Amino acid sequence: MFRFGLRRFATAAEAASPYGIKVSKAQGSVNGFVGAIGNTPLIRLGRLSEETGCDIYGKAEFMNPGGSVKDRAALYVVKDAEEKGLIKPGGTIVEGTAGNTGIGLAHVCRSKGYKCVIYMPNTQSQGKIDLLRLLGAEVFPVPAVAFENPENYNHQAKRHAEKTENSVWTNQFDNAANRRAHIETTGPEIWTQLGGKLDGFTCATGTGGTLAGVTRYLKEVSDGRTECWLADPPGSVLFSYITSGGKLNERAGGSITEGIGQGRVTDNLKPEIKLINNALHISDEKSIAMVYRLLDEEGLYMGASSALNVVAAYELAQKLGPGKIVATVLCDGAYRYADRLFSRKWLDSKGLYEAIPEHLRKYIVLE
Repeated sequence: MFRFGLRRFATAAEAASPYGIKVSKAQGSVNGFVGAIGNTPLIRLGRLSEETGCDIYGKAEFMNPGGSVKDRAALYVVKDAEEKGLIKPGGTIVEGTAGNTGIGLAHVCRSKGYKCVIYMPNTQSQGKIDLLRLLGAEVFPVPAVAFENPENYNHQAKRHAEKTENSVWTNQFDNAANRRAHIETTGPEIWTQLGGKLDGFTCATGTGGTLAGVTRYLKEVSDGRTECWLADPPGSVLFSYITSGGKLNERAGGSITEGIGQGRVTDNLKPEIKLINNALHISDEKSIAMVYRLLDEEGLYMGASSALNVVAAYELAQKLGPGKIVATVLCDGAYRYADRLFSRKWLDSKGLYEAIPEHLRKYIVLE
């Protein structure tokens, strides 16, 4: 009787959640932190899809074990150093990062037994700095200066690695292993999850790895049919560069988004730049409004960079027309930015309070 009851419950569970059981069987178990990176869900964004007459999807990269899409790049740049014999057990990984790559690297280093040293602009949120230190990383916040300046955080990271024994600077911006992560994992996952039907892809870029890698894979597998667009925040040169055919490098202002936007074409992006169909410039006003829309309409608690990507997907869907399928990247959640994004004082200081629709201001719960 007891065994019969168990079989009945097992059968009922499979009937109630056939998709979940199928995914669990396919995934099986994984080995440690690094085994859990990738294979994230693809979420259809219902309200935005209805408004455009398209199907708009977000790749749930916030569900990676370190909380962002950068877990993928972190794993691949460390693997690349191991494969090339650049680091030995117990060595030190050094990186310059203005975003989540440092957090991904700190996790990967802990799981693999490496020390982790991070140089970052002192403009980054205190929450990120605190988390890095909690994960055992040594963090050096330094003044934010242009890449051309020898005191730029990337150059300081490189010098640190050069003077430290058994150490490697992983160079996320110009290390092709970053792009390879998305050619080999993110791109194939999106294409497979959509059954090979995808009309448009868009996302912002910092290092260039995600956009370049996914674009390379999608262009090859679709025989060029999938359009790939850059999404760019204020203060970045890439929108002007792409829309002018490489003739302009104009930038103006700054952005509330962290870890995206760029003052140059990185070595990750450069090989694929001609594959990118076009670019969209997304204002901070649109991004902050989408942070609140996603929370209210989809129950998704997303950071500003994710919201910018969704705005871009929405606008790309409008350009492509009804019936199309568009995907983007939900790169991370709002947990590391809540003290800013949901603070009335901070929103006022950035002139963004009025950009939030009145009916969504109920979510501004911090002073």
